[in-house]
Amino acid sequence: QVQLVESGGGSVQPGGSLTLSCAASGFPFSLYVMNWYRQAPGKERELVATVTRSGIGTVYVDSVKGRFTISRDNGKSIMYLQMNSLKPEDTAVYYCAVVVHSFRTYGQGTQVTVSS
Repeated sequence: QVQLVESGGGSVQPGGSLTLSCAASGFPFSLYVMNWYRQAPGKERELVATVTRSGIGTVYVDSVKGRFTISRDNGKSIMYLQMNSLKPEDTAVYYCAVVVHSFRTYGQGTQVTVSS
């Protein structure tokens, strides 16, 4: 079955950096578009970034453009989210996600807290 496991979250000060990882298994990773979502307390889950199957194409929500970079290693079945210049409003649980056979699967999430 599809499994996604996020790691790399933590607490950082504003302006800091973190890199999240998402280890995927149970499906042919290189054949699927991958996404990062986040959900802040009291808010709906939002799509943050998308990477195409090859890793060449990327799309970002406006609030993270120029600060976050999504990438993938198809040989290792891992997706990354490099987050720089972090702001308090980036505080959220971050999830990786994939749609396989019309069903979206999320990982368990990893907490990112940005606070001074």
